Amino acid sequence: MRNFILGIIIALLVLVLCGLAYAYLGFFSTNADARPTRIEIRIANKALDASMERHAPRVNNPVPPTDENLIDGIKIYTMNCALCHGGLDEKPSQLAHAFYPPVPQLILHPMDDPEWHINYAIRTGVRYSGMPAWSKALSEQDIWKLTGFLSRVEKLPPGVKDYWKKTSGVDAPSEGSHKEGMDED
Repeated sequence: MRNFILGIIIALLVLVLCGLAYAYLGFFSTNADARPTRIEIRIANKALDASMERHAPRVNNPVPPTDENLIDGIKIYTMNCALCHGGLDEKPSQLAHAFYPPVPQLILHPMDDPEWHINYAIRTGVRYSGMPAWSKALSEQDIWKLTGFLSRVEKLPPGVKDYWKKTSGVDAPSEGSHKEGMDED
């Protein structure tokens, strides 16, 4: 039995060493213009979600979702986020696929994460993705307004939908009109 356990430990050690050698010898592609593999996407998304679950404080949005605050959230999004995450006109960002991993298109594929999760990602950024820590550029109040908007993209009140239509020329998405995720193009 002792030899069996020792064999398992040695086998695991060899696997880890082979994985490290594979990485350190440069076999992993690091170019940003290559499409990530499905397993890479799964591992990265799982790691991101697990990190958020562990580190993000579960706090409630202190900014009420009034029309004024949601419209402010739209303005903040348009000025700071639309270039990478897509505009209100529902056209995908041309920069989205220039990043590695590709940037989620938040209007085409609205998030269904809790507000504390969205806020944490905006506030602290996402390492190795190009997503900056907006706490260095936006106030806490503005980050919460943006969070409120992003968590309600498909559930906006009529006054905010009217503002969206006036500024973008297209109707705001309605609940269920889009599916979450990154498009496969």
